[in-house]
Amino acid sequence: MNSEQMEKYTSAITLSDMEIFVFPELMYSLVLADIMSPIIWQWRRMDCFKKLQGKSSYKKLMRLKQFIMDEFEFNLDLETWGLTSKAKELKRFEKFISSDDISQSNALFGYHGDKYYFDVDIRRHFGLDKYDSDIIPYWKTETVEAMNAFRLKQGYNTAAGECVSLAALYVAAAFIVCGIALEDIYMILTPLHSQNFIDMQGGVLTNNSRLVTKTMWFNGTAISNKAQRALRNENVTITAHPSGYVHCMYDDATIDKKTYQHFTRQLGSYLSAELTLPLFASFLRSNRDYQKFFQVCRECRGQAQFLEAEVLFSYEHSSNYRIADRTYEKLLAEVSDEAFVPYQLPGRIRCDELEQLIEKQKIDVRKQEGREVLRKYIKPVVPEPQRFVNELAGFVHIEAKLPASDKNFIPANPIQIHVHQSREQIIDYLQQLRQSSSTADLAFFAYRDMATCDWVPFIKAAVERSPVSIQMADSMSTKEVHIWLEQMNNTSIYDGKRLAQPDEVANYKTGDGVEKAFLLANVIRQRKPEQDIEIVVDKNDVVVKGPDQYRFVSVKGLEKQIRISAAGAINIVG
Repeated sequence: MNSEQMEKYTSAITLSDMEIFVFPELMYSLVLADIMSPIIWQWRRMDCFKKLQGKSSYKKLMRLKQFIMDEFEFNLDLETWGLTSKAKELKRFEKFISSDDISQSNALFGYHGDKYYFDVDIRRHFGLDKYDSDIIPYWKTETVEAMNAFRLKQGYNTAAGECVSLAALYVAAAFIVCGIALEDIYMILTPLHSQNFIDMQGGVLTNNSRLVTKTMWFNGTAISNKAQRALRNENVTITAHPSGYVHCMYDDATIDKKTYQHFTRQLGSYLSAELTLPLFASFLRSNRDYQKFFQVCRECRGQAQFLEAEVLFSYEHSSNYRIADRTYEKLLAEVSDEAFVPYQLPGRIRCDELEQLIEKQKIDVRKQEGREVLRKYIKPVVPEPQRFVNELAGFVHIEAKLPASDKNFIPANPIQIHVHQSREQIIDYLQQLRQSSSTADLAFFAYRDMATCDWVPFIKAAVERSPVSIQMADSMSTKEVHIWLEQMNNTSIYDGKRLAQPDEVANYKTGDGVEKAFLLANVIRQRKPEQDIEIVVDKNDVVVKGPDQYRFVSVKGLEKQIRISAAGAINIVG
């Protein structure tokens, strides 16, 4: 394995935001690792999912959403996985991508997004404003095991993960639990977010732990507006799919060209809607300052009655009913009779007459002629009518800033697993695919399968990119670190012959003896960089040598003799 390959394979272990950006195939490798994990397969046996057997995939997906919302928290603590430096990371990846390109597309290296993000100070919202110096967080993506283990971490009551982790989890769970084909799911990564587009029922977008249908996308609520932020304001850096990926910075794309064209059309359809009164009401819901220019009308005992639009919208806040949908009449019935007046309110447009105009003229604000008709209609009442019309057009139609379609599409060996296959069949298939698919091969490193993977990438990641364990052990002597580790639970968060990294052990305060040995080796190496370190793994017995000896107990059944030289060379026997 040459140095460039080593960077990629060690990145499959640590899965930082930066590493996935540089090596985009890692995104789907993580999905496959989550699919191979027993955790999500166990969900299928839960009563909440068992009782949905025979139901549609869409119905199962809606139940999955509630399960993930209940069981997984969006983790915004950027220091969970410790700190690194811009200089160090840029040096690592200078062979692959320039520092200028990185700063244009990565939030930790200076990316701010468009004007919207300056207005809302999104970097401060995410806590990124602290990192305007050389020090930055690792911002690592978690496997489903690491997400699940947040339950063990102080301050957390549920599982947790950052947005990329949640996106990968959703793909794996939609496939395993809901029976949705991977071919129908497209991963969408931007500098500040990660979402999935599921090509069913007109489109469903995942947003952290939530799902957003097309109807929800255009309902004008605060939750939907937040879900829109990435696709409305950011460039998409990576689109990942079982057939491959396309990257904004790379000329070559491995995703199937026709598949990418299909995705572009389907996402475009999801992000665009015809103007109707319900959609117009959603626009006003999202833009409260415009509500004062409109009024609603109802008939009561043969007489027209009128009400300020903003008053009716205020009733929505405490009601299950909504303006301009099938529950509209019920919402009107909740309004106090005293709020209505028997005369048309001056300086306001009647929504019922506006609806007649939209239907009669078939106004399409996505086109110039449609915008002009509406502009003239509202001009007597609405100040800056052109701005109003432009904002309405932007509300009903979003152009996603996807990677260009003029890439060199180089077909890769696609991942072809099916919803009827068992977990064991999928693992066997992926094992057979490893020689011809780097995505499949990298998946086993992300899966931490130490029985079939070269140990060097795992060890290199453990002793070079584990700042949390070093920080937690900072005030202890090496002997005290050993005692601290011995006092922890001796249970790995990974089953079988799979291993956690040192910082997973440190964060969750649990680990097998082999995992604890690597944490101790990381601490010793940082304190005594001139010291060679030896780790002997002999099934149940694990010994760390350098300069003293420290012993741990393992149940992993692994056998290896590892020597880490002061220069960083790693030699393994066994």
